[in-house]
Amino acid sequence: MFSVRFWGVRGSMPCPGSTTVIYGGNTSCIEIRADDRLIIVDLGTGVRPLGEWLMDNDFKKKGKIDADIFLTHTHWDHIMGFPIFAPVYMKGSCLRITAPVSIESENIEAVIKKQLSYSYWPVNAHELAANIEFNQIGETTLDLGDGLTVISKHLNHPVLCLGYRFNYQGRSLVTVFDHEPFHNLYQGDSGKEAEEGEAAAREENEKIIRFMEGADVLIHDAQYSQNEYFQHLGWGHASCEHAIDSAVKANVRKLVLFHHDPEHTDRQLKQLEKSYAKKSPVKLIMAKEGMTLQV
Repeated sequence: MFSVRFWGVRGSMPCPGSTTVIYGGNTSCIEIRADDRLIIVDLGTGVRPLGEWLMDNDFKKKGKIDADIFLTHTHWDHIMGFPIFAPVYMKGSCLRITAPVSIESENIEAVIKKQLSYSYWPVNAHELAANIEFNQIGETTLDLGDGLTVISKHLNHPVLCLGYRFNYQGRSLVTVFDHEPFHNLYQGDSGKEAEEGEAAAREENEKIIRFMEGADVLIHDAQYSQNEYFQHLGWGHASCEHAIDSAVKANVRKLVLFHHDPEHTDRQLKQLEKSYAKKSPVKLIMAKEGMTLQV
């Protein structure tokens, strides 16, 4: 069995309310199962209901939680669920957290655990009961054993951010969030710099396509419509159109649009899904909390 379940599908900030009931208002968190292996990508607010589900199921069966957690990056919406993730308070549980190398002086452990200080939270980091390991990586390939491998790829975001390709039993699941296409930094200029800038942007975008090539499931940042995207250049997020175009170029089997804008209501997302699904050459699904897909 190789599957993915969605626990948080929003970007930027949680947005609970009557207009986000269908697709959900929690921020980024997905659960991947490779037979008995548990992998979690991102610790947004969606990790709270995931933690409760794990306590009612995995913990009751095994007496502990054993998981590999991969963080795409450390922006607030992707880590803010850590203090409310129930397994961190359970003795015997083992959590291995892997994340991009920090561009600042603090290591990843300090960034994550800073949330658990008395100024922000009633429980201090040293009071956590689980065994938690931290690992910082760049672009690399990790062998998790049992035929499960993970390939990481730098994405285009205002902070170091990684996409992940999970390969298991001949199938592949790729995450590309938070990400926007690379652009020519010398656009508008003339001469050699402009040509080199165009070539560099094209090369980086081609690297992303190769990273996604042939994926069975691609979960791609699609925070904006194309018109909205042009109002948010440089924010580190993509349009639905770019996600679809990339999936087609990479020969992806199934595309999941992810990291929904907090301003997008259920009604708007439903309309967007219906509109894009009609004209998309690749099978397209709008990410929804509680949804499970077989890879």
